[in-house]
Amino acid sequence: MGDKANAHPGAAGRATSADHPASVRNVVLVGHSGSGKTTLVEALALTAGAVNRAGRVEDGTAVSDYDEIEHRQQRSVQLSLVPLEWGGFKINLLDTPGYADFVGELRAGLRAADAALFVVSAADGVDGATRMVWEECAAVGMPRAIVVTHLESARADFTEMTRTCAAAFGADDPDAVLPLYLPLHGEQGPDGHAPVTGLIGLLSRRIFDYASGERKESEPGGDQLPLIEEARNKLIEGIIAESEDESLMDRYLSGEDIDFKTLVDDLERAVARGIFHPVLAAAPAAEGARQGIGTVELLELITGGFPTPLEHPTPAVTTPGGTARPALTCDPAGPLAAEVVKTASDPYVGRISLVRVFSGTLRPDETVHVSGHGLADRGHEDHDVDERVGALSSPFGKQQRTLTQCVAGDLACVAKLNRAETGDTLSAKDDPLLMEPWDMPDPLLPLAIQAHSKADEDKLSQGLSRLVAEDPTMRLEQNQDTHQVVLWCLGEAHADVALERLRSRYGVQVDVVAHKVSLRETFAGKSGGRGRHVKQSGGHGQYAICEIEVEPLPGGSGIEFVDKVVGGAVPRQFIPSVEKGVRAQAAKGVAAGYALIDVRVTLLDGKAHSVDSSDAAFQTAGALALREAAAGARIHLLEPVAEVQVLVGDDYVGAVLSDLSGRRGRVVGTEQAPGGRTLVRAEVPEIEIGRYAVDLRSLSQGTARFSRTYARHEPMPPQLSEKIREQAQDVS
Repeated sequence: MGDKANAHPGAAGRATSADHPASVRNVVLVGHSGSGKTTLVEALALTAGAVNRAGRVEDGTAVSDYDEIEHRQQRSVQLSLVPLEWGGFKINLLDTPGYADFVGELRAGLRAADAALFVVSAADGVDGATRMVWEECAAVGMPRAIVVTHLESARADFTEMTRTCAAAFGADDPDAVLPLYLPLHGEQGPDGHAPVTGLIGLLSRRIFDYASGERKESEPGGDQLPLIEEARNKLIEGIIAESEDESLMDRYLSGEDIDFKTLVDDLERAVARGIFHPVLAAAPAAEGARQGIGTVELLELITGGFPTPLEHPTPAVTTPGGTARPALTCDPAGPLAAEVVKTASDPYVGRISLVRVFSGTLRPDETVHVSGHGLADRGHEDHDVDERVGALSSPFGKQQRTLTQCVAGDLACVAKLNRAETGDTLSAKDDPLLMEPWDMPDPLLPLAIQAHSKADEDKLSQGLSRLVAEDPTMRLEQNQDTHQVVLWCLGEAHADVALERLRSRYGVQVDVVAHKVSLRETFAGKSGGRGRHVKQSGGHGQYAICEIEVEPLPGGSGIEFVDKVVGGAVPRQFIPSVEKGVRAQAAKGVAAGYALIDVRVTLLDGKAHSVDSSDAAFQTAGALALREAAAGARIHLLEPVAEVQVLVGDDYVGAVLSDLSGRRGRVVGTEQAPGGRTLVRAEVPEIEIGRYAVDLRSLSQGTARFSRTYARHEPMPPQLSEKIREQAQDVS
């Protein structure tokens, strides 16, 4: 760890195949947008010798955020793998987007990692969304550490920031969130701000000075020691409190000076077990420097304190048919079980799958079983196929460096798995397995699209299928009621990236159109209608007359057809024709073009002609009768109502309740939830919550979540109903 007495051995910096899980560290970087995750990754890569001083690999591209969309939007929009070597270890850094719309990429990074590094900005503090991810990691016991960035900011205060982190992340035990280092400041500038030039190690009482561009170690001055004693004593007490050696606290309290190695060993065990969360500091490297401030300390924490894949639980597995299988272990010689955590398309290579191997060893050119289940509701068909693995590689910027194998615990990119989608399981073809899926957020923002031209229409279906194969947080819907193609996304930025990828990657230009909800129509009361279809022309004419009565039924009844004809007024063979015509007209609607539901249609009487009556004539008469009955009745427009559940922090409950009321929502209950949150249950018309995913995020500072399920259709308010009728008439 960075506070050890001796500096690390040099690192080669180039990623290679790991030969054993014990030499691998998989770390996901978590933090809000703008916290400095990508800059930190580049600084770590510079220290490990993987990039030049400009943060570029040999071909001049960035080691992370190299996608063209990321360049245009000036933010991360996808999960990036940056493999490094340090002191004989392979470190897989998983850089995740910080913007809430790309939480699916974050969840994929959490799935692939064994530990998390939370990046917080000293200038901006800890946001609610980051706090929620911390709680998710705590729930599964994932080891976590914190790194404070932007210490160069004039508003930065490391001491205050450590208190903020302890309050935000140490709700159960604030003494388990403590700094390992204090920043060393240089001389004050004209603005009164003293830049950070190095770190003071609390355990070792050593100075790590980066002012020269390289890390230099020295003894602290006499005036510096008193400044660190209080923080050092608190850190030692925090480490000892989590120690497996129960006698250590008694020895410390009795005045014994606990030796440095014992403290470091206990610290590393506590970090790896996920019960102690050190706070570190990072600052930009000086001009021309070969090491960023705090990067050596971070790399040594990762290699010394974070767990190996051997210590990380393996996801549960079944057969593709659902039969339980014994738990797997992280064994390179075990049965193959790997998971696709990300899918991307390269214009030259084709589909590339980022894979985490949990058991066994994946090798190039072998045939594997690809199994994907459980995402049919998002446009992903269940599939079980055998495919031949292409080349294995490790990404470095836009480069792909060839690997000879990928052992359990490691990550690699696999080429040419044409059927593999994000979330799929790779296993041996003679022993197929299926991994328990990770939790993926529901896309709740609808984006209705249509092809811009005939040429785009021909390519749209394939482009959309590839898009959802890459991103399981998108859902593709072909709405049979509104006849719209709808992409359900996590937010506006997510939708923008989807449209950009359709255009730039798949050559499909689409237009965004207003999203329609599936309205319905029904009769408000009983009404009668007469359908008369009588035409004479050369040859056979057309003759059919029928009389019907229509009455409303309870919600969910559909359309009921009753025959009460007596005396053969309508011949028996034509009664199904009347019903067919009635149902066809009901599907088209009788007032504003929406399907008619929840009515009973009773055929009472009619007339036929021995020569001119026909199936087609009575179908037409049935439709005319229903239209006439509607003309003499009051027709309700029915709108879908959703059951909405909002999980929101107590501070925002009032704002959420007020907002739901403004959306014609009816709150049906509230209840307390863990973590100072409240679960609000309400029924809200779907027409009012089309943009609720965006609005709720703004309302709650990104800390609230909601779910929605269809409840029923119910009558719209008259003023809204009339407005929609007028719009329908204008269109017609």
